[in-house]
Amino acid sequence: MIDEKASAAERAHALQDHAFGRELTHAHAPGAAYDHDHDDFDSQGPLEANPIWIQDHVSLTSVGIDIGSSGTQVIFSQLNLRRLGEDLSSHYFVVSRETLFQSPVVLTPYKSEERIDQGALGAIIDDAYNMAGVGPEQVDIGAVILTGEALRRENAEAIAGIVAERAGDFVCATAGHHMEAMLAAFGSGAARVSADSGRRLLNIDIGGGTTKLAIIESGRVVATAAFHVGGRLQVVDGGRIVRLDPAGRRLAARAGFSWSVGDVIDPAALDALAESMAAAWVSAVRDADPPADIQELYLTDRLADVGPIDGVMFSGGVAEYIYGRESRDFGDLGRRLGAALRRKVDAGELPWPLLPAKECIRATALGASEYSVQLTGNTIYISNHGALLPRRNLQVLKPPCEFPALIDPQRVAEVIQRHLTLFDLAGEDKEFALAFQWRGEPSYERIAAFARGIVAGLARSIARKQPLYLILDGDLAQTLGGVLRDDLGIESEVLVIDGIVLVDFDYIDLGRIRLPSHTVPVTVKSLVFKDVPQGQAPPHQHLGRHGHHHHHHHNGQKNSGHDHHDRDPQFRPRTEK
Repeated sequence: MIDEKASAAERAHALQDHAFGRELTHAHAPGAAYDHDHDDFDSQGPLEANPIWIQDHVSLTSVGIDIGSSGTQVIFSQLNLRRLGEDLSSHYFVVSRETLFQSPVVLTPYKSEERIDQGALGAIIDDAYNMAGVGPEQVDIGAVILTGEALRRENAEAIAGIVAERAGDFVCATAGHHMEAMLAAFGSGAARVSADSGRRLLNIDIGGGTTKLAIIESGRVVATAAFHVGGRLQVVDGGRIVRLDPAGRRLAARAGFSWSVGDVIDPAALDALAESMAAAWVSAVRDADPPADIQELYLTDRLADVGPIDGVMFSGGVAEYIYGRESRDFGDLGRRLGAALRRKVDAGELPWPLLPAKECIRATALGASEYSVQLTGNTIYISNHGALLPRRNLQVLKPPCEFPALIDPQRVAEVIQRHLTLFDLAGEDKEFALAFQWRGEPSYERIAAFARGIVAGLARSIARKQPLYLILDGDLAQTLGGVLRDDLGIESEVLVIDGIVLVDFDYIDLGRIRLPSHTVPVTVKSLVFKDVPQGQAPPHQHLGRHGHHHHHHHNGQKNSGHDHHDRDPQFRPRTEK
């Protein structure tokens, strides 16, 4: 029954307000009144249909698209997340992952030496979706990783756009040598082997343009680096060079050849080049202080001190040749380089034992399809779903707020304003998210003081009625959102999410709210991959934190031995393979 004199605010609440999820489980015929209890407990249906089970278990369809210097591939996965009620938190963890579909790996299409062919790339991605039988609207979360040489193509931005158009709500383009090294370490299986055995491993991912190194301790990536040796820096067709990247030209010159596109090459010269590249590669990986011409190959800082390594695992396209899984020649140096590296490994030139292969060419795409998914806590405050979600590429700022017993709103405001100025956002109208690490009692007085500080600190945004996105690591979203909107009466739409730890330079994508768990899928990504100076972060965060891939088990099954949850505020979902 609707009261004629209902206020405008109440009247504005309509049925579609409930349609913020997409899998609405039932519909009602118009014209009749329905109560919403649905208390029919007679049928003991399957566990998956039990509303309490459903609320604690969520599954998402994820896509990982890897566009590399030489290969492009798309992998669809189903990620199953579970909320662990017993630790009184409302965090969700990835407990298992099933591959739904893997596209064939195709050669990344180029128009010219450095222009990737956008149209052809779009068609490859469309084909993968068609073959998988998945529509963009069915994808909940995903990542596009532009890696290696594909990164420096002048149209990397355009590629990211093409992919985002086709790939559904959540797909985001990210890149960076450090991140690729990290994704490869997870996707190759090396992180899992390290976590299960407690060993310190080196994962070496050799792609078309670059070699990525990742050192993994007990399943955690602790250091990464990348240098310019790969299997497709030059391509020969019919004995003639058809593509020669600048790095390929430099490596050829190092071996005594001055080549350019169009030159006819003797196969023996290619053998000599592969041998020379393999020698440079070994020096780059192994030597603490390699010669200057080898140091120049590095695209990142070198791994300062590798330390004791219990085993080495290879991934990436060239690994297929090292492990003898592939024998075809694609007109590039992959086959020759892989064979030369395998001879060097067999001759003991790398001082570490070789571990058997898990995933080679698929490693980065698998790592990407398991990209950091965090479903936020159930205490989420959203003043208006339609206006606030979904959101892509929100920049995260984390003002260094202290939370003393008595919170001073003026102090909070100053810290926020100083931080906005630091990031050149003080006079901007850009949307951003503020992240805080709450400490101490979540008492009403303290939260209200904190809220007043936020209002003063964001006075300009609030005056313009810009939406506020606030992200906290503790469970106080409901209270804080309520204080801001109801007690302080601000007119900006407000989204407060809790249960997530973020840092400056992160970017996040927020998905649509999901029913019945009332969670929002959040993809955390970082576009800046510089190491954090040691003094500024707990040592375990050093570098590894940026990919947000600190996977820990919280499902009480395998590996429960390394459950850092209680002492580690930066924990991340655990992803099973």
